[in-house]
Amino acid sequence: MNYTKWFRWLVAVSIVVATWALPMPAQSPYVAASSMALPEASPSTGSDPSDPILTIKKRVDEVNVLFIATDHHGKFVRNLNQGDFSILDDHKPPQAIINFRRETDLPLELGLLVDTSGSVNSRFDFEQEAAVSFLQHTLRANFDKAFVMGFSTHSQITQEFTDNVRLLETGVRSLRNGGGTALYDAIYKACREKLSKDRGDRPVRRAIIVVSDGEDNQSEVSRALAVETAQRAEVIIYAISTDDSGLILRGDKALQQLADATGGRAFFPFKMKDVKNSFAAIEDELRSQYVVSYKPADFDADGRYRSIEITALKKDLQVRARKGYYAPRQ
Repeated sequence: MNYTKWFRWLVAVSIVVATWALPMPAQSPYVAASSMALPEASPSTGSDPSDPILTIKKRVDEVNVLFIATDHHGKFVRNLNQGDFSILDDHKPPQAIINFRRETDLPLELGLLVDTSGSVNSRFDFEQEAAVSFLQHTLRANFDKAFVMGFSTHSQITQEFTDNVRLLETGVRSLRNGGGTALYDAIYKACREKLSKDRGDRPVRRAIIVVSDGEDNQSEVSRALAVETAQRAEVIIYAISTDDSGLILRGDKALQQLADATGGRAFFPFKMKDVKNSFAAIEDELRSQYVVSYKPADFDADGRYRSIEITALKKDLQVRARKGYYAPRQ
């Protein structure tokens, strides 16, 4: 080796040693929350596959919760502030409240899930009319969007996401009833395929309106899995019972449990006109919510379920919110 080559080799080795000796900057385990994940760094062209690859990952530790406050008459209370509520995450106060606001104008992403099984035959036509009226009054062009899914033994989307009410109306009127009831499968499919919270980076309000008697007899997934999928997608479930027997049946209890677990509400209209009133109440509620964003204490991205408890400090007020969420797993 001549002196010139030897000298170049020595300089190159010195640079490599110095680079590896430099301390790496400290990195916080948490970073600002976002729905977009940073890409992993990839090795440059021609590098040795055995070289270490820097992987950049991000942990999301910000929780957003929509909730409702009502008085003892069941009327919405819309003028409250952060100090009017107590918030617990996993039975502990949050590390920090990032934002609290009254939220009346978030874009809506709605799924209308209509039970078309044979058991809902008696009120099927009227429920279709009520659903169409709800969409006409609720959706705002170029802002909100909805899809229509009918379900019996299997589920079928008769209209994909759109803000065009006429197309949604056609989707509702094209539903045909008959067959068994696979309610939990329909909720699971709607949340996973249509309402996943990873499908966009803008804040939206996601909700499912289920019109059914709740008597599931065909689903492959359990009610627990349907609820978990809705909670992971941050979807609120509203349920309108089609049971007109006047009795509290097993299906009614199932609808109530679906709504309670996700911060929604179940309606049990006995008269035909009460079906329209139920849709009107859902429309009002979607415009009457609060939202709080916070960093939970002792948070770890371990994938486990964490409970949420929001209570009003005034004794005559009631709060309705989802019961909890699943931490991301990283």
